[in-house]
Amino acid sequence: MSVAAPTHAASGASSALPRAGNGQREFEFGDRDFRRVCQLIHQRVGIALADGKRDMVYGRLSRRLRALGIGSFREYLDRLEREGGDEWQAFTNALTTNLTAFFREPHHFDRLREELHKRAGDGELRLWSCAASTGEEPYSMAIAACEAFSTLSPPVRILATDVDTQVLATGQRGVYPLERIAALDDNLRRRYFQRGTGSQEGLCRVHPRLRQLIDFQPLNLLAPRYDVAGPFTAVFCRNVMIYFDKPTQRGILSRLVPHLADDGMLYTGHSENYLHAADIIQPCGRTLYRRNGQLA
Repeated sequence: MSVAAPTHAASGASSALPRAGNGQREFEFGDRDFRRVCQLIHQRVGIALADGKRDMVYGRLSRRLRALGIGSFREYLDRLEREGGDEWQAFTNALTTNLTAFFREPHHFDRLREELHKRAGDGELRLWSCAASTGEEPYSMAIAACEAFSTLSPPVRILATDVDTQVLATGQRGVYPLERIAALDDNLRRRYFQRGTGSQEGLCRVHPRLRQLIDFQPLNLLAPRYDVAGPFTAVFCRNVMIYFDKPTQRGILSRLVPHLADDGMLYTGHSENYLHAADIIQPCGRTLYRRNGQLA
């Protein structure tokens, strides 16, 4: 997805989108429907959908229409706004994009391991993965902690949150296809993953001791306040802000930063830039930030 706002048509009329191939779409999906989806998901979780995401939106939400036996996008969106309830979560889950991997941007985990090692003897340290997706990021943080303290029971607690409850459930299970860990060092694979056999052939499970270090729970970064137990030595908020516009980014940062420990560090994505938030955070390394000294 892109942070760019959707392109609005000059006319208020609803025009059908081009058909894919020679067939016709199962459901009519016009400009007005797409604009409503853009507005609703932005209001709900802050995601700014670009005009080029129309086909993605149609494909993902069509499944909800079929599941509910609804005949049109207009009817679905009317019902969503009128009744809401659990369907808001299904709507959100359908439109969130989840791209993650174990030890993605590996320099962050090298730095985390160094920072944790420095704090040996400081008591329990709290870490937060605030866009945890399917769990690869918080499990990578847990492995870094185990390596820093040379034990499967390091003095850390990791909070793993995401707005998408489906991916959180995957993370909580901690079971992945073997190809997800194929690029990891052999020693890491042996120490921290259990290979499936029989009906679980082709799968692996993270070591139970890793799972014990992590608390998975839903959290919407657009919430007016974050009910989390800090302060956090490390907050990973990576590759999620690119889906938000600048004002939304500032709002999220203003709520995240107070949860950092005085010497805590914010880990961000390689494509994210926070020059517009220099009054909130200041760079302290490659895609690393600390709270602005004036806020300390």
